[in-house]
Amino acid sequence: MSSSALDNEPQHTTQTPTHPAPGLSKMALGAWIALLVLLVAELMDILDQSIVLTALPAIQSSTHAGPAAVQWLTTGYSLTVAVGLITGGRLGDIHGRRKVLLFGTVVFTLASLLCGLATGPGVLVAARVLQGAGVALMIPQVLATLHVTFDGENRSRAFGLYGAVLSLGSVLGPVLGGVLTEVDLFGLSWRPVFLINVPVGLAVIIFGRRFIPESTAQKADRLDLTGMLLSALAVVLLLVPLTVGHTHHWPLWCFAMLTAGLLVLSVFVHHQRRRQDNAPLVAPALFRGKQFSGGLSAQLLLGLLCGLFFMTWTLYLQRGLGMGPLRAAAAFVLLALGELAGATVAMKIAGRFGRLLPQAGALIALASMAAYGLQTGIQQADLTLLAMTVPVVLIGFGLGMIGGPLADLTLAKVPHENAGSASGLFNTAMHLGMALGTTLTALGFFSVTDGSPEAAINRDAFASVLWWVGGALAAMWALMFSLPERTNSQGD
Repeated sequence: MSSSALDNEPQHTTQTPTHPAPGLSKMALGAWIALLVLLVAELMDILDQSIVLTALPAIQSSTHAGPAAVQWLTTGYSLTVAVGLITGGRLGDIHGRRKVLLFGTVVFTLASLLCGLATGPGVLVAARVLQGAGVALMIPQVLATLHVTFDGENRSRAFGLYGAVLSLGSVLGPVLGGVLTEVDLFGLSWRPVFLINVPVGLAVIIFGRRFIPESTAQKADRLDLTGMLLSALAVVLLLVPLTVGHTHHWPLWCFAMLTAGLLVLSVFVHHQRRRQDNAPLVAPALFRGKQFSGGLSAQLLLGLLCGLFFMTWTLYLQRGLGMGPLRAAAAFVLLALGELAGATVAMKIAGRFGRLLPQAGALIALASMAAYGLQTGIQQADLTLLAMTVPVVLIGFGLGMIGGPLADLTLAKVPHENAGSASGLFNTAMHLGMALGTTLTALGFFSVTDGSPEAAINRDAFASVLWWVGGALAAMWALMFSLPERTNSQGD
């Protein structure tokens, strides 16, 4: 770990040290606190993407929100996050990653308070969009700061814990949202789902200012405004139809937006190449090696299979097997326990196995998914929660071995001056992948069920989805051959 992170006093630097200190066997207390603050900031984003889902019926009843407003409570948030990630990452490179992280946390915390106080759907949707803007500033700084701050054995620990947080947060959100809404704290119904962010956000601000080391990029002295606008427009044009197209039965405007999005994306790439020596938003040099491109593509597929599997699995458990919400939540807990175990193993051995570790995780998840598919086909409606425990836990175990090492290996050779933009791209790939997963849900699941609640139809639809998920896992395993065989931190 670099020396700046070992001191309790944050140090302000305009350039990452060219020769970071060798990794230590144990991290100093200040470094552990800084890591904990970064991971809590990441956890807030992951939880806030899904915690609202189980509270939606109560929100709709309380605020008299229509179907469109309910949809935009989730879509408005995720779209704003995706649009701002690349720019947010570059702002951290320019103005200081700690500074931008704390500013984004302030925005997110205030927006969470507004969500908790909202009395109508209009204010609530606007506050959710503001939350997304805060997260877009926060999240790229987490990976970027981990990348430039930690090295050696401490880097493996840090990214391993990052993977554990990803695994835990993705499944914990719906469970926590349901519990907070059901308990009805102080008669506030769904409002604690948002208000819980306020004390947590304040803690991140206070401890982050004290313990997170500051870092900036040496050569990033201004923001590429044209690149920012082009990237934001491309993301909007691509994500909006992918997110809402299936609910409107894919009208012509969806395909027009997708075509326009690809055209704007090509203009953005051309613009970045022209500015490659003049502070581009995304350095084209990032894509010259196969490591970053392959890791980015694998992250895209990870988002795709998550977006595809989790939504359809929920419907399968409740409609296909007749489980109630609590029993379905218990299945997610089993998956979360498996993910946490896999991430823990990855944290302990990541530095020794390089790409073999996430590849092993992909193969474990693929084999377990195949076993689960056979089980669902054989036992049909008689499949119980107890009977599915082993394959579900193993699916989670495999997925838990992927997240942290994939981020570590993808960013390992990224120059520190491009850490923010690379982190923004890496997170954007996840959001774009989840949007693609949503689209495939419409094609692979809802096209079969056609909205029918009949159990047999939903079971058949889920069986077809497992083929898509297995294909994504196999492709992700193949893409990971572009990652290095060993973890080597890039100094500068």
